[in-house]
Amino acid sequence: MSQPASPAPAIVYYGDDFTGATDTLATGARAGLRTLLFLKVPTLAQMAAAGPLDCLGIAGAARSMAPDEMRAELAPVAALFRRLGARVLHYKTCSTFDSAPDVGSIGVAVDALRPAVDTPWAAIVGGQPDLERYCLFGNLFAAAGSGGAVHRLDRHPTMSRHPVTPMHEADLRLHLAGQGMVDVLTLPYPAYANGGPALQGAFDARVAAAPAALLFDVAENAHLQAIGGLLGPRAEGASLLAVGPSSVVQAFAPRYASGPPAPRTVAAARGPVLALAGSLSPVTAGQVAAARSFQTVWLDPQQLVASTRARAEAVARVSALLAQGLHVLACTVQPGSVPASDSGVPARALARAGGEVLAGVLAAVPLSRVGIAGGDTSSHAVQALDAWGLSYEAALAPGVALCRLHSESPALDGLEIALKGGQMGGEDFFERLVHGTPRGEPATG
Repeated sequence: MSQPASPAPAIVYYGDDFTGATDTLATGARAGLRTLLFLKVPTLAQMAAAGPLDCLGIAGAARSMAPDEMRAELAPVAALFRRLGARVLHYKTCSTFDSAPDVGSIGVAVDALRPAVDTPWAAIVGGQPDLERYCLFGNLFAAAGSGGAVHRLDRHPTMSRHPVTPMHEADLRLHLAGQGMVDVLTLPYPAYANGGPALQGAFDARVAAAPAALLFDVAENAHLQAIGGLLGPRAEGASLLAVGPSSVVQAFAPRYASGPPAPRTVAAARGPVLALAGSLSPVTAGQVAAARSFQTVWLDPQQLVASTRARAEAVARVSALLAQGLHVLACTVQPGSVPASDSGVPARALARAGGEVLAGVLAAVPLSRVGIAGGDTSSHAVQALDAWGLSYEAALAPGVALCRLHSESPALDGLEIALKGGQMGGEDFFERLVHGTPRGEPATG
């Protein structure tokens, strides 16, 4: 395959779920990086259509995959990185690093991607302060919802009880050791205060020890600037694998940005809005309860997965309400009822069923804006659409970007879409999807 004509992007990232991938898209775009998120490894024609990029993203679903499936998923990503000659290969994890040896293993991802880069060790960026994720002495802490209390991850009210990958260990070194990464050293956050030669010396000493990976503490955004200062020159000399949330792109953005940041507010929706919510986290459940502008439709998860007729009926019911000009929130779990994960319904099967419903509704009713809550739900819902890419429009909430869909289908091209992880957004998230964001609000997250 021939080399693309455009200059190589400096950063290529793979998002292990779609919601996280759009957060990285937003992070890069707001920092002045020309960024586009492809929905699968792009063709030469798609890259040509995108034009010159500083940061090229690929949205995936490795977070919900078994190891062999992950290796097959990531092999084309590694091949694309080698072909492009980029400097930083970013494996974008959830900001809470939730993963397990048999599902979404970060260790498997590192093994699959490391051969694509020159540097023998991987850099792990441990926190994302904009999303209230902090890594201190190798231990990860996270807020419970936007502005909520901060918990050590193994005591977090949601992540410690995650239905697929519960986080029972806050020390990322131990967590990753369980996934095969047994030699992870840490650069602790007090080292940043020394700055200059002392910080460089601490970094060089750890690299000289030839670890499998070097974990960088992150307690504040200034630490990301320091990390970029350490890793940027390394990546220029030898391509580098970096693992972690969107803060990886924050760290490298000052070095590779080619344009000014352009934060914008979200305007009110033009016409009716469809929101789709999968298995409800406590944060999303609160947002559903506060969604006063919507007509809520409850969908039985077992029937949705098992019955083609149930999915067709859901499409018809939701489409009819939207055709009347109503905003519709379709949920697979009522707040206070048994979560879908506890009802015997496989999470991926439910997410795929939700994607089929979304595609059916969009084929029946022209819409200008859609929101999807839930990492797996977002991934499979977008994969069900005839689209090839996403570009950033504006920040809808911390950690949630409003994006523009790129498609060869005129009915889908230009659709505004917001993909939200279970822990992201304030109580008014769904109301913002309809009414937009306040003017002058900082475009963070």
